Amino acid sequence: MKKNWYFLILLLTCISCNIVKKSAYNPIKKFSPLELKEDFSILHKALKANHPSLYWYSPADSVDNFFTATYQSFNDSLTEQQFRKKVSWVINKIHDGHSVVRSSKDYAKYYSRQKTKSFPLLLKVWRDSAVVITNLLKDDTIIKRGTIITRINEVPVAQLVDSMCNLISGDGYSHVFQHQAISFNFPAFYRNSYGLDSNYAIQYVDSDGQLKERVYKNYQNLPDSFNTKLQPLPGFLTRKQFHRFKLSADRKMEVDTALNTAVMSVNTFSKGKLIHFFHKSFKEIRQQHIENVVLDLRLNSGGSVMACTRLSQYLVDKPFRVSDTVAAFNRSFRYKKYIKPWFIYWLSMNISGRRMDDGRIHFRYFEKHLFRPKNKNHFKGNIYVLTGGYTFSAATLVCSNLKGQQNVTIVGEETGGGAYGNSAMLLTILVLPNTRLRISLPLFRMVLNAKRLKNGRGVLPDVEVNPSSDAIKNGIDAKLEKAMELIEASK
Repeated sequence: MKKNWYFLILLLTCISCNIVKKSAYNPIKKFSPLELKEDFSILHKALKANHPSLYWYSPADSVDNFFTATYQSFNDSLTEQQFRKKVSWVINKIHDGHSVVRSSKDYAKYYSRQKTKSFPLLLKVWRDSAVVITNLLKDDTIIKRGTIITRINEVPVAQLVDSMCNLISGDGYSHVFQHQAISFNFPAFYRNSYGLDSNYAIQYVDSDGQLKERVYKNYQNLPDSFNTKLQPLPGFLTRKQFHRFKLSADRKMEVDTALNTAVMSVNTFSKGKLIHFFHKSFKEIRQQHIENVVLDLRLNSGGSVMACTRLSQYLVDKPFRVSDTVAAFNRSFRYKKYIKPWFIYWLSMNISGRRMDDGRIHFRYFEKHLFRPKNKNHFKGNIYVLTGGYTFSAATLVCSNLKGQQNVTIVGEETGGGAYGNSAMLLTILVLPNTRLRISLPLFRMVLNAKRLKNGRGVLPDVEVNPSSDAIKNGIDAKLEKAMELIEASK
């Protein structure tokens, strides 16, 4: 009996502590200038010690000046998000899309449970354009899908987008990745850049082509209403059906028998039982004598190098290497106290890495190993690759492997991932001691093709198809339609 009481008291104590811990986070808590400078100094030193491409796209004195100026600006106390904004701005100047600034875990957990207010429109943005995807205020019938937005609170769209891009990391000098990221969650990026207003004066183009203005209030979000992860479906699906549905969100293939074409969507290289999926899909393509494959990589932001390499083996017509160079400048972790998980990556770099004459640690397997095309189920017909700003990292490797091949046509927009190279392969997380901000820290520099010009651009399409307000308004998939049009014309 006494043991039961002890156990009950212990259980209640644990629950109480957990509740206190969950409610302890205060989003308006401010950190002193001393704490902010300590965090920022650790960040700068850790980047200089381990980042492989800190000065790849910007001169060293320029990058260091940005860090120095930002460090000197910490004269007042700031909240975590105010500090994150400054850190994001300076990390953007590295021009590395894998160096990403994220909020603390406590901040993310806190806001996943809160009802919050947000800007009321979801917008698709590109260059100096913004078009409504969804009006979150369901009762409003004035500003609808496809409406062109020109200003918000007297600020031109081009200026708005530029401000947001300055807080988002991207490869090189192209902004297509940032534009696509903003389009996925415009309200969140607007809040991060401009904060919340009580009202928004939105200038738009009406159906007659006239400029009009309408004032909106904030939209009231439910917790996690902008969570991009797949949400559970109603209970009418069995567990097996639900599992298949989730897999189809990661990858799927459909066959258009009229055009003798397989449309294969691969939205990630991180999950989805891809090796099995590729084997099964290309076997089916061979058995059905499919002549055309449309490979949709527009939503693929990367993942496993081996998964993307396996896909390339079914499509590339000659032996290929993953990369011309995969190298790190340092495999010791001076700031391992803040790097998660440092030991696994240290071990990997010491086992797989080899220091060469240039003083760098090279991942020789990916530099030297020739991956050969699959003998069985290799596809030799016409290939149309759909690309966009979110085609990034490992997805860009596939585009790089296929670019210029005689039977390949890349359709869409420039990839968000750099055509010359990027910083990736192994990604650690740097956790700052005071604010607990999380910054992803890549360890290897990858040069995909040393013969290409290092101009900070992505893989360019052979047939360019840009977004348009008409396509968005009418729900037209312009890139896919263009690929189908090219297939029809080739017949």
